[in-house]
Amino acid sequence: CDCCIAPCGGVCDGSLALEDFSDPTALFNSMSSKLQELTDLSKATELFSTGGANGEMFSTSAFWEEATKYFNQVCVTDCTVDYTTINGSSGIRTFTYKPPPDSDFYDIWNTLLNANTANPLVAKITELINASFTFEALPFATCPYNPEFCVPFPGVGFQELAGNSMYCTFDFAGEVIDAIGSGAAEALRAIGVMDIASSATTELGKLAGDFLSAIDAFIVVSVLSFIIGLVFLVVLRFTIGICVWIAVVISVLMFFLGGAFIFVLSIQCSGAGILETGTQTAVAIVIAGSTAVSSTLSGEEVSEDCTGDCQDYRGIQKHSKNGLSCVTWDDPSRTRMSNYQPSNYLEADLEKNYCRNPYNANDTLKHDTIWCITSDELVKWEECLPIGVIVPECDDGHSIEPQEARDILYYSSFVIWALGGIWLIVIICMVKRINLAISLNKVAALFLARNPHIVLIPVVQAIVAIIWTLLWFLSASFLLSQVPADYTPTASYATYTEAYGTGGNCTFWSTITGETCVEGTPGMCNDQWPTGDVWKASAADCEWADGVAKCWRCSQPRYAFDWRFWVSFFVYLWNHAFNIALGQILIAMAVSLWFFTKNEEKGKLGLVPKALKIIFRYHVGSVIFGSFIVAAVQFIRYLMKYFEKQAEAQKNRIMVYVLKCVQCCIWCFEKCIKFLNKNAYIQIALLGTSFCKSAKEAFFLIARNVLRFGAITALSGIVHGIGFICIMSSTAVAGYFYMREVHKDLSPFMPCVCFLFVSYVVAKLFMNVF
Repeated sequence: CDCCIAPCGGVCDGSLALEDFSDPTALFNSMSSKLQELTDLSKATELFSTGGANGEMFSTSAFWEEATKYFNQVCVTDCTVDYTTINGSSGIRTFTYKPPPDSDFYDIWNTLLNANTANPLVAKITELINASFTFEALPFATCPYNPEFCVPFPGVGFQELAGNSMYCTFDFAGEVIDAIGSGAAEALRAIGVMDIASSATTELGKLAGDFLSAIDAFIVVSVLSFIIGLVFLVVLRFTIGICVWIAVVISVLMFFLGGAFIFVLSIQCSGAGILETGTQTAVAIVIAGSTAVSSTLSGEEVSEDCTGDCQDYRGIQKHSKNGLSCVTWDDPSRTRMSNYQPSNYLEADLEKNYCRNPYNANDTLKHDTIWCITSDELVKWEECLPIGVIVPECDDGHSIEPQEARDILYYSSFVIWALGGIWLIVIICMVKRINLAISLNKVAALFLARNPHIVLIPVVQAIVAIIWTLLWFLSASFLLSQVPADYTPTASYATYTEAYGTGGNCTFWSTITGETCVEGTPGMCNDQWPTGDVWKASAADCEWADGVAKCWRCSQPRYAFDWRFWVSFFVYLWNHAFNIALGQILIAMAVSLWFFTKNEEKGKLGLVPKALKIIFRYHVGSVIFGSFIVAAVQFIRYLMKYFEKQAEAQKNRIMVYVLKCVQCCIWCFEKCIKFLNKNAYIQIALLGTSFCKSAKEAFFLIARNVLRFGAITALSGIVHGIGFICIMSSTAVAGYFYMREVHKDLSPFMPCVCFLFVSYVVAKLFMNVF
C-alpha cells in the first residue's frame, strides 16, 4: 500500500513510474551494481555508458545541469592533480554514507542497518547498506576537509578554468572520453560549468566586476542589437497587417489564459504542480464536454453520482485524471494487476474500461475513490474523476490555504474571463478602427520605404545611448562600491537573532484576510537597505559584557547609495528621456515635411537635415522641458522603490504594500505623460507651437477622438510589444551564447542583464519610427 503497488486508502493517487523487481536478490544485484560504479573509481567507463547499471543517469545533460547539487565546491591544492584515481596514495580516507538526522529516511535507514530478521527482502537491503555505501576519500593533504566533502567522482578530474584564474572546472578521464566521445564529454563539461557559474554568488559588487570584465561582450552584443533592430523593421514593413491581427488574437487569448491560470491556482492542491493541476482540469473539462455531446446525440443519460469511497459509481468515465486511457477489466492479454477481474469482484460492475473502485468486504486494500488500470506501461493504475467533476477534493489541503484567498482568486478568474469577452466584443465592433490603425501603420511603412535613411535616426540614437549607458555604468559602479565605514554597526552582539533579526510568516493574503501571523523584526546589521550580513567571530575574538559572550558581528554590503549616485541616476534618466524625445520629434518633423511636400518633389528634399535645423533652432527647449518632466516622474517612481526596499528591511510589510501601490499609480501617470508628450511633439512638428500649448492641443484632440486614438494606440502598443520581445530576446540569447563561448569563467547573469538593458534602449529607439 505504502509503495503504491495497489490502490488503497488514499495513500497514493496512482502507481509510481519505477522498475519492479521479481525477488530480493534482483533488487540487491541492481542496487549493488549501481553503487559499485560510484564507489569503484576504476568503473568510470561503465558509469558513463548508457549500457551500465545506472543507464543514462550520468551520460545525459540532466545530471550535469545540477552539478552543484552533487558536487561539493572546495579548495584543492592544484587543478592538474589526477583526482580520478587515488589507489596507492598515502593517507587515503574512507567515508561511509548515512542520512543526516533531520532526513525523512534517517530512522528507516538505522532500522534497516541494524535489522535482524528472517525477511529475505529486509535482509538483502541490510546486507547492501553494510557493504556498498563506503567511499574512498582524498587525503587530507590534498583536500583539507572532512572525508564526506572529498569523495572523488569516478571518471571526473579537473582543469584550470582560465589562465591564472585560480578556479578549477570539470575535465573527464581519457577512458570516459573514449567511451562517450570527445564531443559528448565536452558538452557535459560545458553544462556542468554553466551550472557552477549560475550558482556563484550574485552580490552586486561581484556582478559589477563581471560586467567590467565583459566589456568586449557588451560592445559586440550592442552592435548586434542594432542589426537585429534593422532586420525587424524591414520584416515589419511587409508583415504589418498580419502582425496587428496576430497581436489582436494574442490580446484576447491573454485574457482567457490569464483567467484559466488564476482559476487553476484557486483549486490547486498542496503538493501538486500548477501544470499538473491545469492538465487535470483541462482533461476533466474536455471529457465532460465530449461526453455531454455524445449523450445528447445518443439520447442516453448515465448517472455520474457516487457516495463515500465511490464503490457505487456506475458512470462511464474511461480516462484517468491525467488523461491516460483505461484498459478493459476483462482483457485476457493483461498481465498487470491480473487479480482485478470481473469474476473476482461481482458487485463492482467492472464493465468495459470504465473507472471503478473494486474491493470485497473482507479485503484489506481498499481505495477511497474510483480508479482504473491504465494503458501506460509505467503508470499501472491511476485515480479517476467522475465526469463533470472539475474541481477535485484536496485530501492534504490546498496550495493557497486561506479559503478567502482561494475565493478571491476563483471569482477573479470569472471577472477576467468576462473582461476577455467584453474585449472580444469591443474588437468586433471596432474592426473599422483596427483597419484604420493598420492603414496608418502601412503609411508609416510606406514612409520608411521611400525614405530608408530615416532608420539612421534610431541607429545614431542607439549609439549615443549605448556610449552614454556604458559611461554611466562605469561611473555608477564606482559610486556604488564606496560603502561608508560606519554604514553598519561595529559593535558585537550576543545572539544571531539580535544581529540578523527574525523572519515573519505573514503573507499578502494574511494582510487581506486578517489572519493571525508573526511579524518579522529587523536586526542591528540589516535594518537598512542595502542590508549588511552577519558573521560569527572565533572564541578568542569574542567580546564579554556582564558575563555574556558577544561573538556576532556585522559585515558591510558590497554597495550602498548616497546623494552622488542619485544625482548621477537622475542625470542618466534625463539624458535617456531627452534622447528618446529628440528621436520622436525628429521623426515627426521629417514625416510632416515629407507629407506636405509636393509629390514631384518628394525624395529630393533632405528631410533629416532640414528637420534637425528646425528643431535645434526653434524647439530644442521644448524637448528638454518635456524630457525633464518624464525624468522627474521616473525618478520619483524609482525613489519609491528605494523606500519600499527600506521598509522591507525594517520588516514593515504594510508600508511595503502602500509603496507598491504608490509605484503603480506613478507608473500609470508616467505612461500618460509619455503619451501626451509624444503627441505634443507631433503638434509641435505640425504647427510649430510651444510645448505647453502643443500639449494642451494634443490633450483636447485626444479627448475629441478618444476611440480612434484608443484603437490606434492600443494596436500600435501591441506592435511595439512584439518589437520589444523580438529585439530584446534575440539580443539576450545572442549575448548569452557569446558569454558562454568567450567568457566561460564569468557568471553570465550581470552581462545578460546589461544586454537586456541596452536591447531595451535600442528597441525603444527603433520602435519610435512607428
